[in-house]
Amino acid sequence: MTRVIAVLLTVLALPLALTSLVLAVGALATLVITVRVGHANPPAGPFVAIGGGRLATLQDGPADGPPIVILHGASANASDPMEGVGRRLAAQGFRVIAFDRPGSGWSDRIAGGDAAAPSVQAGMIAEALQRLGVGPAIVFGHSWAGALALALALDHPERVSALALAAPVAMPMPDRVKDLPWYWRIVVKPPVAWLLSRTVGPPLAQHFLPVAARRVFQPQPPQADYPARARSELVLRPDTLLANVQDLLGLSHALAAQSPRYGEIRIPTLVISGEADPIVRADTQAVPLARAIPGARLVLLPGIGHMLQYVAAERLTEEITRLAGTTGTTGREPTVAH
Repeated sequence: MTRVIAVLLTVLALPLALTSLVLAVGALATLVITVRVGHANPPAGPFVAIGGGRLATLQDGPADGPPIVILHGASANASDPMEGVGRRLAAQGFRVIAFDRPGSGWSDRIAGGDAAAPSVQAGMIAEALQRLGVGPAIVFGHSWAGALALALALDHPERVSALALAAPVAMPMPDRVKDLPWYWRIVVKPPVAWLLSRTVGPPLAQHFLPVAARRVFQPQPPQADYPARARSELVLRPDTLLANVQDLLGLSHALAAQSPRYGEIRIPTLVISGEADPIVRADTQAVPLARAIPGARLVLLPGIGHMLQYVAAERLTEEITRLAGTTGTTGREPTVAH
């Protein structure tokens, strides 16, 4: 993200005629990328119609199995957790429903920029589950979607029987936009962000996509087949790229409003994180989150990084299966397992 913004600032500092040329070439490249990515990664599961549009899903497992809803993090889509842990859960007999979050993958960006709030996305997921006749269900959320899963449990408890939060982003954190230098803040202003997402943004993001894939797997080596399995290129399309930026920049404000309510949660909750995660540090997110939720089970995996749904998929499947057999408890400090 930092490298992309730095390049975008360089583009904006060019003379007007040269800037126009760069943007025009970028727009053509973006068109080519959009067509290629869409053709290579078509919708792979059924859509669910809700008010204002539709959400895309991937589904697996027996239709009469206990339902598990899995939600992906930033810069991703439903294929990411489905191919990492979802297929394993389906093989265990669960009915697995993975959503493209609103604006990601093939889901519509219903509500536009307002959909950056986890609470708004939770309302859409809850409506989709109602249309599907699903719930209460175990809800799995990875990274950014930890906040979404929590919002779903807080605002739509009738849809959630238990929470499985993997490397969750959930606790208050600094406002990254406010802390940016003034010239960086220009790039993320809605009109500028919209323009860049349709010109030079996708080609630059395509260039840095392999770098990002290596970074999120650290300290484990990246899996060679991950980009294809997770259909990572879907984030390169203009509307998806813009939605992803909005989701990232709006999260700190949403967490400040949402986090004081975590003590209200009274359902079985698993908080699982890698102790070596450099992206979402367990000591600032998973550990305090588990303390905030009565009776939560905290599992810390030594040496594991952010992509535990791939590098620790077997352990994660075991923990979710264990969660499925639990009953709610309240008023206890979280237990810790390694």
